[in-house]
Amino acid sequence: MSSAIAATPQRVWRAITDPEEILAWDEHRLSAVDPMGGYPKAGEMVRWRYQLGSVPIVMRDQPLDVAPGRKLHSKVTVGPVVYDQTFTLAVEQHEGDEVMTLLGMKLIASNSAAVIGAVIDRFEVRRMTTDRVDATLRAITKYCEGDA
Repeated sequence: MSSAIAATPQRVWRAITDPEEILAWDEHRLSAVDPMGGYPKAGEMVRWRYQLGSVPIVMRDQPLDVAPGRKLHSKVTVGPVVYDQTFTLAVEQHEGDEVMTLLGMKLIASNSAAVIGAVIDRFEVRRMTTDRVDATLRAITKYCEGDA
């Protein structure tokens, strides 16, 4: 899934990589558990206090491939779900002086997730993943365009 954002790629990159900005647009992330100097660094695990429904948990985020201004690929663990998350950025069009950034987001999750006493099936995991991508892209777009 992707979203065209009326902001420069540098602005969008800052929104997805600056810990203070992430906390401003992601309503589920409450605070950083670890110091975030230099985030994102490939191979370095960071932890966030995260609100999953009404349950506070720790989200684990390990950037695997970081191409500043272009790509951020991470392994993310939220509760029982582990997935690969990739953000990609590209300049979409120039209309007059306006720069649009195409922000792509891809999540790859396993077909099931174990929970206490049960398993969430692949259709529910797919729905949860799609909802997460949609909500994330909407939040980043609103945040970045709100600066204008």
